[in-house]
Amino acid sequence: MTDSAPVHGTWEPHPAARWEDGFLSGNGHHGALVFGDPNDERVVVTHHTLVRPNGRDPRPPQLAAELPALQDRLLAGDTTAAESFTDGRPLQWVQPFHPAFQVRLRRSPGESPDYRRDVDFATGVVRAACTGWTSRVFVSRADDVIVQQVSGPGLTLDIDLDHRLPGAPTGLGVGHGAVLTPEGALLSLRARYPDSDLVCTGVTLLAVTGGTTTLTPPGAHIEGARSVLLLTRVHRHTGELDVVAQGRALRDLLIGYDELLDRHAALHRAAYERVTLDLAADPAERALPGSELLKRPRSAALLERLFAAGRYHLLSASGLFPPRLTGLWTGDWNTAWSGAFTQDANLNLQTASAAAAALPEVTEAHASLIHRQLPDWRDNARAVFGTRGAVAPAHTDGESGHSYHFSREYPLHLWTAGADWLLKPLVDHDETHGTRDPRTAATLAEVALFYEDFLTRTDEDGRLVVVPSYSPENRPANASWGTLNAAMDLSAARHSLLTAAAYHPGPDADRWRALADRLPAHRINADGALAEWAWPGLEDSYDHRHLSHLYGVWPLDEITPYDTPELAAAAHRALQLRGAENDSAHGHLHHALIAARLRDGDRVAHALGQVLDGDFFHASLMSAHYPNRHVYNADAAHTLPAVLIEMLVQSTPDRLVLLPALPADCPSGALRGVRTRFGAELDLTWTRDGATVVIRPGRTQRVELRTSSGAESLHLVAGEDHVLTLRAW
Repeated sequence: MTDSAPVHGTWEPHPAARWEDGFLSGNGHHGALVFGDPNDERVVVTHHTLVRPNGRDPRPPQLAAELPALQDRLLAGDTTAAESFTDGRPLQWVQPFHPAFQVRLRRSPGESPDYRRDVDFATGVVRAACTGWTSRVFVSRADDVIVQQVSGPGLTLDIDLDHRLPGAPTGLGVGHGAVLTPEGALLSLRARYPDSDLVCTGVTLLAVTGGTTTLTPPGAHIEGARSVLLLTRVHRHTGELDVVAQGRALRDLLIGYDELLDRHAALHRAAYERVTLDLAADPAERALPGSELLKRPRSAALLERLFAAGRYHLLSASGLFPPRLTGLWTGDWNTAWSGAFTQDANLNLQTASAAAAALPEVTEAHASLIHRQLPDWRDNARAVFGTRGAVAPAHTDGESGHSYHFSREYPLHLWTAGADWLLKPLVDHDETHGTRDPRTAATLAEVALFYEDFLTRTDEDGRLVVVPSYSPENRPANASWGTLNAAMDLSAARHSLLTAAAYHPGPDADRWRALADRLPAHRINADGALAEWAWPGLEDSYDHRHLSHLYGVWPLDEITPYDTPELAAAAHRALQLRGAENDSAHGHLHHALIAARLRDGDRVAHALGQVLDGDFFHASLMSAHYPNRHVYNADAAHTLPAVLIEMLVQSTPDRLVLLPALPADCPSGALRGVRTRFGAELDLTWTRDGATVVIRPGRTQRVELRTSSGAESLHLVAGEDHVLTLRAW
């Protein structure tokens, strides 16, 4: 290891010229996107609840009565039968996520000597400073408020709340308020959505030290102040918001910037610092600004910083909800794919590190989204399939969990694997912490009930058939999208039934295990690859960004090199044949996660390289969906830490795998604080000469250890550190 520690922040020598390069802070409810311009500072305010009404019909399609006929046609060989299984509505997007407004602070243009802006991942503070001016912004986890302090000698500022952001609807009904207060001023901005009774209202309290405050509607003018403290909250509501009451609530928080920061940092820092990665990077590279470091895609310092930034952004975006496609941030009303929670791949990829990287805050946010929408999942099961239980949608805006986003080319209402896919992170959390959340147990039971009612058709061998079946977002080369026995659907049905049985021992468990035993095995196709559809005659379409058919490899433990070597070899062949299609970041990193489970370090390195070489990261270290920083999107930023952990440490409730897929360009390093699914905390250090592992078990049990040398049994005792020394590999 090097003498200097990895960098837990990033910096730039210039203000952000694009909102995509603005540094980010958030508490899982409010978000702040900070430009850091001393002459025209802008802080874009966001909130997880801000979705724009778009006139959609959120009801799930009432199709249950037509299901038996569809099943008959598909089983009889009608490969396009599912294309007419719809209620005729056009494709409807969920309500799009949007920013609220920007808090704008202008001063007379001038030079900005000794300028620097940075973000401290350990505190969440975004700072910009030059001679005579300093701005600090964070979003408090303790008080749910955006805090900004601007300081300098003789500050003269014009401050207002500005809704004029890219893509803002022309029909937005905007009203401003500004009143003087004993502290300084209270500003408000009220924006009514076109053709809706819903309103977004922001309130900012200005507490001015020194100087004078006058109103310059719609804002305020500050003259000769030493500092200005701004506290901001935003609300989405119907009717009228009592701005005066909101101002009083903000006034109650006026305990000083440092005290507000201490309350927040106690929560944020404790979470952020649980896990760290040190890749023995060059100290000179660690000192570079992020934009310069991104020009060195093979730099260990870049991987260290992206790991740290990914954990920081993931934590900051998780609270009321888990991260959206854009995390918690956007500077534009026209968010790609509605800035939704895209649940057939992206959401789980973004939160993939939560259990191992010791971020239960992320898992709780994920659970909150699920349990809030469970009544809608029940509606989906009844309306589309005529069953009990629950079926998850592929897209949600956070308000509705109904399946109403579908079309002929994207029959997402047919996707039955979603509930198991979304519940898997909650099961991982329970295994990691040695508990069983009763909410997770109850939801697993509902998913099992769905399969009891849905899995009624059989093939000529008496095996159950998943019909209709859908593999997001692909189709067989010789059939339509809605078909039979998608590999993901088989894995999900088997896993959910067996997991529900484990959570509910007794007669229900016996019945669910028996049902799981009747599901067909995965199919290996003529290319020796695990087939995406386990139905004779259906041909694979290899060039696709999704890898849904390899769900059994990652995140499930259904297919492993240790327990099912033949299937693992077929899965590896499927991975070799898979194309990158449109070069989406989530596709590359999903590929890397699966490759790590299959112990293919070269393939992990290649997939990572596609992202690092592809210019996917903005100077903010938030990422894009496509190469060349095209389409602001959090998939790469949030998923990358999971890839780096999976290539170093993997675990199940009874197995520990060490250094399964270490790329050659990571010859030494240390991963500290990682959690395992058998309830231990683990520190791993490695060099070319070998590795040392310190395991701190939270419960007593025996686990299998897998390394490049083979397998051995470990007996772990709760509270007793266990130290392993591994030979060079």
